[in-house]
Amino acid sequence: MVPKAYQPRHRANDRATKQEGSLKVGWDDKLENKKDEAKGAAKEQLGKATDDEQMQREGKTDQAKSNLKQAGEKVKDAFRKD
Repeated sequence: MVPKAYQPRHRANDRATKQEGSLKVGWDDKLENKKDEAKGAAKEQLGKATDDEQMQREGKTDQAKSNLKQAGEKVKDAFRKD
């Protein structure tokens, strides 16, 4: 039996296969951003609970990245609706 070639599971590959007019495009990205925001908030709270300043910073950074991505999605939505 010949092993299959390794194919990384990367979000960029998923985006390339989605149709641009599909509602799934926006919702998947928005859901992913919300998940990242919640993960960042959890990291920040865990850092506070354990008095780990680095984890707190990582959590805040994750939340900031997620917020920027969400802002980008809102801009894309505004152009799609016009």
